[in-house]
Amino acid sequence: MPLLTPSPTHPPTCPRCSRPLRTCLCGWVRPTANQVSVLLLQHPLEASHAKGSAALLHLSLARCHREVGEQFDEAVLQPWLGPPGHAVLLYPATQRAGPSGPDAADASAPNLFVPNASTDLAKLCLVVLDATWRKSRKMLHSNPLLTQLPRLSLQAPPPSRYSIRKAQQPHQRSTLEATALALQQLEGDEQRYQPLLQAFEGFVAERRCLANLLS
Repeated sequence: MPLLTPSPTHPPTCPRCSRPLRTCLCGWVRPTANQVSVLLLQHPLEASHAKGSAALLHLSLARCHREVGEQFDEAVLQPWLGPPGHAVLLYPATQRAGPSGPDAADASAPNLFVPNASTDLAKLCLVVLDATWRKSRKMLHSNPLLTQLPRLSLQAPPPSRYSIRKAQQPHQRSTLEATALALQQLEGDEQRYQPLLQAFEGFVAERRCLANLLS
């Protein structure tokens, strides 16, 4: 009688965040009633990244739609962006010199978006690219609709709390930090996003401790 080969076992996962139970995100989720809706376009390589911040952001924000991909069909992307003038891209709008020279993605950037008294925040959609800096530029070039959007740049952001992944440039922030700071800037409400940013610090500390235990 042949011996039975035991089937490979998989660690149990959380049904809500789909992470292994020992790295479950749910304890760090902070329900946040954002006025401005968020469209989170996530690069496929980030979707399963253990140190990524987008999943925590997505679970916390009341108005957040997430799609995974690198290039999106315009007929699909356009409804996500909403009517003309309702979407703004969280992305630098000025050239930045890098290791390979100025950022080509910014060479023909649209104007900066600046809200005014007539801006209806409830109808505004903040588009966020969840990717490394290099991959985000590729996503931008691969989706012409995104290059046409006005851009929002963070104004004097505080130092990053994201110590578990190395940034390529000093101005870069995690997706969660950048989005929360952008929403603060648009909505003029710093206190609303403080619980989420503080929880993010706890998430980062937990991941750092776990990495030390496994090293």
